[in-house]
Amino acid sequence: MTDVTPEQAIVALTALADPVRADQMRAYHKIDRPYLGLAVPRIEALVHDWRAACSLEGRVALARGLWDSGMHEAMVAAAKLLTQARIRPDDTAVWDLVATWAEGFQGWAVADHAAKAGERRLVADPARLDRVAAWTTHPNMWTRRAALVMTLPWARLNHPKPADLAVRERVLDWAAGYVADRDWFIQKSIAWWLRDLSRHDADRARDWLAAHGAGLKAFARKEAARHLPA
Repeated sequence: MTDVTPEQAIVALTALADPVRADQMRAYHKIDRPYLGLAVPRIEALVHDWRAACSLEGRVALARGLWDSGMHEAMVAAAKLLTQARIRPDDTAVWDLVATWAEGFQGWAVADHAAKAGERRLVADPARLDRVAAWTTHPNMWTRRAALVMTLPWARLNHPKPADLAVRERVLDWAAGYVADRDWFIQKSIAWWLRDLSRHDADRARDWLAAHGAGLKAFARKEAARHLPA
């Protein structure tokens, strides 16, 4: 097995660049970083081949190098490389890398791709939530938001076990602590969590909103209750 280097991967990404679309993406995302103008499916096609070529150790090294490049598409590729339900061995390397990324997130687009990788590692080992708990008071808003985005799987369980219910309550406590934060993205993340929960446990979502919903911005309160019966 021959690992792909970050330099080789960036050459492959750059070969597909679309300068016109890159300018459009830069204007849309409003994050000052290089853009190549690649759609996600094109990135995923390359990642599929890199994943097959690399050892787990090589995949972690490749993801680290791609993320550190600061290029939008390379960062998306880094997240996609590590988005996997089962990793053997599931030691700390993948989780530590994704968690380190989360503590420096900028913007929703790349952050949400990385959150997909992070949520799978949290589901695999919920003890990792102790690190996420520290994000709830992090000075970086995107890191605070990640605490809710990465824990969405617990909002979506139809038949949660007692341990899952404990996690759900823990995250709902975090959400309650976020209510006073007026940032639009934080309010949206609360609404997203409650909206998804309402489709699986309407009573708990309704109870949370009765206790805390009045403090939410109007749009977030409406979004959180979207699927609740009138």
